[in-house]
Amino acid sequence: RSPYIKMFLLKCLPLVALIAAAFSANPGVKIRLTQKGLEYGKQLGVASLLEKLKTAQIPDFSGKERVSPIGKVQYSLTNIHIVNLGLPQSSINLVPGSGVQLSISNAFINLRGNWRVKYLRIIKDSGSLDVNVNGLSISQTIAIKSDATGKPEASSAACSASVSSAKVKFHGGASWLYNLFSKFIDKALRKALEKQMCPLVAKSIADLNPRLKTLNVLAKVDKYAEIEYSMVSSPQISQPAIDLNLKGEFYNIGRHQEAPFPAPAFSLPAQSSNMIYIALSSFTPNSAGFVYNNAGVLSMYVTDDMIPRSSPIRLSTSTFGFFIPQIAQRFPNLMMKMLVKADKNPVVKFQPNVMTVDATATATAYAIQPNGTLSPLFVLNVVSQRARKDFRDKKNYLFCFTVQLSKGYPLPALGKMKLVNTQLQIMQDYLMIGTDVQFTG
Repeated sequence: RSPYIKMFLLKCLPLVALIAAAFSANPGVKIRLTQKGLEYGKQLGVASLLEKLKTAQIPDFSGKERVSPIGKVQYSLTNIHIVNLGLPQSSINLVPGSGVQLSISNAFINLRGNWRVKYLRIIKDSGSLDVNVNGLSISQTIAIKSDATGKPEASSAACSASVSSAKVKFHGGASWLYNLFSKFIDKALRKALEKQMCPLVAKSIADLNPRLKTLNVLAKVDKYAEIEYSMVSSPQISQPAIDLNLKGEFYNIGRHQEAPFPAPAFSLPAQSSNMIYIALSSFTPNSAGFVYNNAGVLSMYVTDDMIPRSSPIRLSTSTFGFFIPQIAQRFPNLMMKMLVKADKNPVVKFQPNVMTVDATATATAYAIQPNGTLSPLFVLNVVSQRARKDFRDKKNYLFCFTVQLSKGYPLPALGKMKLVNTQLQIMQDYLMIGTDVQFTG
């Protein structure tokens, strides 16, 4: 075997394995869009499409037709514009492995424009026209994938459009005569309209992308941390729902060091009463613990003014002197403060209906001298395990276990998205938020 081939394999195979591992990594966050969510999206999409169709530009066109008894007639139709439009029936369905199919049927369009004719070489006439278009049907498949930045992207995959009928009515001049050959005009208009529909729908789909690009792929939490919500794979489209797999990992600001533990594999239950389900695995808060511990900020001073006034136990050498007499003897009548500092990363565990936080820390006690200097007294090793079952806060932010995250952290969102009818469930290895949404702009 050539030494060059051997060297190539030795250098490249580990890189290939690393790339394969990166693409097979489990997501920290999953989002499921249900049929109910798709229906809400359809309402917004059809409303947008309706506005787009109203702007359709029907090109001027002309032609020649032989009409008995006057012979050959030259005609031109100009300034054709839409005056009314309706999309009474629409449906949206998932195409497994492909995308979303939007179907519109029995749509109608009313048009108005101008006409001019010339016949027998010297006779000219003109007037206005009305067109009633019925039975407009559009079938559009929308592909959804991840772009290079990990944000969702929509594109037109396949489109077909048909018009059952287009009836022209001439007004002014010798309209009674020209209505005799309107069937030729009907056919030409029908083909012109069919040709316009799919490009307009494709434009509406393209207009979705600016909103999809508002996904907060990298959301700042505070001055120490940010969380990444980029898609780790293309959406998984099945018959009941669309699943998005997001990274869901905390990083130190400006320094993206991967957490030294993997995200657990998990799957969502078959629930569909809400529009959207957002599932956060234990990996997400645990990556936060890793980040804040790396930043050296999992620590805090506890002072006496943080203890309720009604408590008989004060943070003072007098109180602690009852337990350790030497403290009161060496440092009489002084106030104290304690530095509580994490020894290692806190660990969050999700089990059905229970969230557990395991943390170990050292608590160093100090006596506060009259001049403000601190005299060390003792060190305690603290082991804490906290289980929480009751989650009532239904805001856009989640409670977490560190002082830095006490205000919560942002969930993945698109633009001005408001969560309503929100419910929280603690499952095995993940926490799931079921919610409906409203877009406010």
